[in-house]
Amino acid sequence: MYRETERRVGGRWGRRFQLLLKRTVDLTVSLPAIALLSPVIALTALAVRIKLGGPVLFKQQRPGKFGVPFHVYKFRTMTDARRPDGELLPDEVRLTAFGKLLRKLSLDELPQLFNVVRGDMSLIGPRPLLMEYLPLYSDEQARRHDLRPGITGWAQVNGRNSVSWEEKFRLDVWYVDHQSFWLDLKIAFMTVFKVMKREGIQQEGQATVRKFVGSREAEGA
Repeated sequence: MYRETERRVGGRWGRRFQLLLKRTVDLTVSLPAIALLSPVIALTALAVRIKLGGPVLFKQQRPGKFGVPFHVYKFRTMTDARRPDGELLPDEVRLTAFGKLLRKLSLDELPQLFNVVRGDMSLIGPRPLLMEYLPLYSDEQARRHDLRPGITGWAQVNGRNSVSWEEKFRLDVWYVDHQSFWLDLKIAFMTVFKVMKREGIQQEGQATVRKFVGSREAEGA
């Protein structure tokens, strides 16, 4: 799969140059961003602590490049409210107005800058989804893991939660095959525009996107 991606983006050396440039940009942008946004990060952490209690961060294992697992970090947006039997209440019940605000402003994503510095993620790339989805992908869809996952990506600026899973994966794979500095720059500007307009943050009436249960292609494999 990876060799197929190399062929489509200009050969092995062209691919290596693009990846080196991408990693350089990730560090060049994320390190100063952490420094500049440190007051915002600190105030957001304090607000989460006051509004939702501890822990401040939501931590979950996700598949990274080539499906290798890592822990992604976000600011918490939900409470830990549970039923009498100890089971967590539905997400839409636990998502507070404060949590919705964090999501609308994308402040909950700020801790992922540290994932970028660590090399778990990139600023731009296919979003890291759930580990349980790995066996559900078709071979073509699985190619979304040929690159590091990103904080934002081509699918996020082209519909995000308003498109089907199959379309999201098609967009992710298209990005893997066409990744370049200029495409990443375009996605970055489109992301800022959409965050400012608060477009496509989440589906109305839902705290989380419906789960992927396998595409028609994957089910027929």
